[in-house]
Amino acid sequence: MDPVLFTINIGNFSLTVNWYGVILMTATLIAAWLTARELERTGKDPDLLWDVLPILVITGVIGARLWYVTNDILGGNVRYLENPATILYTWEGGLHIFGAFLFGGIAFIIYARKKQLNVWTLLDAVAPYLLIGQALARPANFINQELYGPPTNLPWGISIGANHRIPPWNDLVQFPLETTRFHPTFAYEMLWNFLAGGLIIWISRKYEEKLRPGTLFFCWMILAGVGRVIIETFRPDQPVIPGTGLSYSRLVSLLLALIGGILILARFEKINLPFWKTSPAEETLESEEAQA
Repeated sequence: MDPVLFTINIGNFSLTVNWYGVILMTATLIAAWLTARELERTGKDPDLLWDVLPILVITGVIGARLWYVTNDILGGNVRYLENPATILYTWEGGLHIFGAFLFGGIAFIIYARKKQLNVWTLLDAVAPYLLIGQALARPANFINQELYGPPTNLPWGISIGANHRIPPWNDLVQFPLETTRFHPTFAYEMLWNFLAGGLIIWISRKYEEKLRPGTLFFCWMILAGVGRVIIETFRPDQPVIPGTGLSYSRLVSLLLALIGGILILARFEKINLPFWKTSPAEETLESEEAQA
């Protein structure tokens, strides 16, 4: 499938619209709409999300690109060091979701604090739709022929063009185009994220009266982390920490899941953390005036 949706030529000016960008923006808007509905369901003002969404998109794209570039450089690739201008070529792909979560999350927390809102309850509303939005965006990887795994004989294996293959699978004699199929790693992550997002939504409804602020977000940390640790076994393209077989992304995912588990235990007072507050006043803090 051609990654270019259409191109507009006006004189010497050319505008190319890629499927990648369209799918990512569509997934973002759907996730935002679902989050807004959740905010409204729980008695919060959905306009809060729409007000901050442009900032989240901008910071998220910047963070996703910077994380991807950093990860690439750590893996020994010097293309961005040799030609720094290519860092700006986001339309060619090359975004990492962890960077989007980090930068977008920081912007979201700053916004919530500025509006005197309870950060934890807002993050709880966002949590499942981060996963669902990410899942909705994964078909963009198929169009760009990226995020695939090693060769497989499974019936759902996909074909990868010669110009998109990494060594050693770019050897077309050993791995012929006509017969070699690859693990659709992006599809595995898409399925995981749909299931994980659905599980968090189910938990939010089933145990709504028992949950403490932040619980759903910590569930996201665990599920997103565990899922990525598993999926990374099908990602031979990821740079690894020198002297180990562990990729940087897998290490971050593992830490994300572990921290999420620890924070859930702390939130329900199963363990004590010196920096963690669990007072009823903190849990019920909400600025109704700021939402009005």
